[in-house]
Amino acid sequence: MNQSAPDKMVYAFGGGTSEGRSGMKNLLGGKGANLAEMANLGLPVPPGFTITTEVCVAYYDNDRQYPKELSGQVDAALAKVEEVTGKKFGDTTNPLLVSVRSGARASMPGMMDTVLNLGLNDDTVEGLAKLSGDERFAYDSYRRFIQMYGDVVLGVPHHTFEEILDTYKDDRDYVLDTSMTADDWKAVIGEYKEAVEAALGKPFPQDPQGQLWGAIDAVFGSWMNDRSKTYRRLNNIPAAWGTAVNVQAMVFGNMGETSATGVAFTRNPSTGENKIYGEFLINAQGEDVVAGIRTPQNLTKESREEQGSDEASLEEAMPETYKELSAVFTKLEDHYRDMQDIEFTIEQGTLYMLQTRNGKRTAKAALKIAVDLCAEGKITEDEAVMRVDPAALDQLLHPSLDPDAPRDVIAKGLPASPGAASGEVVFTADEAEELANQGRQVMLVRVETSPEDIHGMHAANGIVTARGGMTSHAAVVARGMGRACVCGAGDLRIEKDGSKFSVHGREVQKGDQITIDGSTGEIFFGAVPTIEPELSGDFAKVMQWADKHRRMKVRANAETPLDAKTARGFGAEGIGLCRTEHMFFDASRINVVREMILAEREDGRRAALDKLLPFQRGDFEELFTVMKGLPVTIRLLDPPLHEFLPHGDNEIAEVAKALGREVKEVAERVSALHEQNPMLGHRGCRLAVSYPEIAEMQARAIFEAALAVGKETGDPVQPEIMVPLVSTKKELDLVKERIDAIAQKVFAEAGDKLVYTVGTMIELPRAALTADKIAHTAEFFSFGTNDLTQTTFGISRDDAGSFMPHYLRQNIMDQDPFVSLDQEGVGQLVALGAERGRATRSLIKLGICGEHGGDPASIAFCEGIGLDYVSCSPYRVPIARLAAAQASLSAKDGPDA
Repeated sequence: MNQSAPDKMVYAFGGGTSEGRSGMKNLLGGKGANLAEMANLGLPVPPGFTITTEVCVAYYDNDRQYPKELSGQVDAALAKVEEVTGKKFGDTTNPLLVSVRSGARASMPGMMDTVLNLGLNDDTVEGLAKLSGDERFAYDSYRRFIQMYGDVVLGVPHHTFEEILDTYKDDRDYVLDTSMTADDWKAVIGEYKEAVEAALGKPFPQDPQGQLWGAIDAVFGSWMNDRSKTYRRLNNIPAAWGTAVNVQAMVFGNMGETSATGVAFTRNPSTGENKIYGEFLINAQGEDVVAGIRTPQNLTKESREEQGSDEASLEEAMPETYKELSAVFTKLEDHYRDMQDIEFTIEQGTLYMLQTRNGKRTAKAALKIAVDLCAEGKITEDEAVMRVDPAALDQLLHPSLDPDAPRDVIAKGLPASPGAASGEVVFTADEAEELANQGRQVMLVRVETSPEDIHGMHAANGIVTARGGMTSHAAVVARGMGRACVCGAGDLRIEKDGSKFSVHGREVQKGDQITIDGSTGEIFFGAVPTIEPELSGDFAKVMQWADKHRRMKVRANAETPLDAKTARGFGAEGIGLCRTEHMFFDASRINVVREMILAEREDGRRAALDKLLPFQRGDFEELFTVMKGLPVTIRLLDPPLHEFLPHGDNEIAEVAKALGREVKEVAERVSALHEQNPMLGHRGCRLAVSYPEIAEMQARAIFEAALAVGKETGDPVQPEIMVPLVSTKKELDLVKERIDAIAQKVFAEAGDKLVYTVGTMIELPRAALTADKIAHTAEFFSFGTNDLTQTTFGISRDDAGSFMPHYLRQNIMDQDPFVSLDQEGVGQLVALGAERGRATRSLIKLGICGEHGGDPASIAFCEGIGLDYVSCSPYRVPIARLAAAQASLSAKDGPDA
């Protein structure tokens, strides 16, 4: 549907002024807003203009057509750039060249398209050569433009140009591009243009205005390319945000030995250390650094020495420019009060700033930077808590390499993204994704990665590249994903057929296991053992600050002592979900469970349950002991009984033999319990209604264990008994009566008693809708959002994987509803259930125990509707603690933080 165009669609910057500012990120995108802000700060920013994200939205709303007023605003902004630079776009004697880049409000490194050196053609290149006095530079820039424009705008594959260049260099024994002369570049340009015409049936475009609009089209078009869609899906970036387009006067890092280009961070993005960190290349353009085609040099002398490089650092090669750059770093970090990721170019000794943004960092670095900035007085504790991405903590909560384990080092590269990972070697992103989907751990090994590899990088356990530096595509993306990564392992020789790589005469075949240490850059043959992380220092401090501001409690889903201990170690404040059925699958008791299920009469079931009772009691005693008086919510048996029975003739025969039953008898019982749709069948409270003796045995085990542990430890145990899958109040009434009756029996037998509560899991839409009635009986609600999502959508979470990717790719859904709570639908049922439950019982305890309990966006929703706690898997407890604190701090009208 057509929408009216916004009045102002283009914002100019540069020449000491700017029409935008950093607070306009949603309109100008991150890059455009920060270019505007740097210009406002008086930094040396080449002039340019930003076409807003609103234009991108209008472009797609209007079938990829621009508002008619746009071209006039672009012409006026381009005229301002001409005025500031003293150059003219398309002029053959004093040509203005521009770059055309994307700029979404959220950083998406390498996902969208860029075109540099735009405005060059057969005539303007001669003008550039005369103007610069460097013919080689001019034709190098022209070949770069044809290569980039041909790939990005015209759709001629990148490798077409690479093959032409590689062949030309091989024929002349050139190793580096810098060996090429002006005449060499002219010859290559001729071949490039022939390749374009052969591919498209028409010559390479010579009109600069046509080139400009072709590039703008390509950048807006790249917002919807596959790699951008994948990146947005993985990082929860809405497609509706759109991207801005930045058109900026070119400055040249490839104008000889006094020119350079680089990428820098004001602090180390891997460790958080307060030291300038970055790389540069002399006589190069920016794409050379981030593309990983040449291995760059270090910015500082200290980092050069640490990495054992004999290539001069920028600090040594251009000391005055480095001093100027260092002052800019300080100014930008002080202004933004955060670590900055900066792109710069030096043109014949003059420094230009091309970009700044809050730098992507590892979780370890995020914690250190937040704590250090707080200690430096630049941010408050509250801001420090808000600076750390809760989901990124996952990087810290998993094992690292055992320092004492034997290691077979085969190569070393750059430590691009920390952490340890093992996996079988694969050489393509598609292979990585395919094997990972089979549950296998893979290591993606590439010469270099490109944005098209995003799906394989996400699927891989770790990433290795033979080329590229610490700011290459592989490094930046791996750090953002929390994947261990080693870049620039230049000794690797990867076979073109993807069968193996060799290093120092040693061959590693596809499918062989390797291990990498992304903190040291080492690559090992085989799988190296790992050790658990130590969560202290900066981590503990940020968690302490988070807990001060957190309103909601955080519990864990746990049913084993190990899970419970892990959860306690991560700061869990109780168990929000103990799935008792997991205890039944133990080898020592599964046949007793089967004996109970196969019994046709109640007395037979009770006899089997009497055998199970000591097992269950022991389970609960262990949990209560570990939790030391913290609340423990125990869910009564939930899954359908058929899940415990054997499947297939051989297994049925084995079970019949073990139980001393006839094979036919067991087979008939298996058949009788078979259900067409078991997740909506005879399970949950329905089992307790049909077979009350099961619930009675579990209740007795809970009460006896609680009394025993309370007596032994002196910590009173207050169990919370949860009845699953309730859809009517009468179901809960019936089961609660049985539980209460068992409680009185146990208390009479023990001569002791305790406080307990009985509640239910709200996991059916009817339960949410009738929560006011159910709350007359239930003393707490725990929202089981896994099943509530299933029953609301009518989608099986076990089968959704076959079609959910199609829904996500086509933006039918923004995210998988089993990963992040569907707030519009399922969330409204949760909110309604909470509201109606409180209307009946004002102090009813409300929690959530689905997998969403560890998802930051879902936790923010839970804070918004005032739930008392979230419960998640043990390893996600720190994530939930931080997310709950952030939600509390962000709540405008919530309780005092």
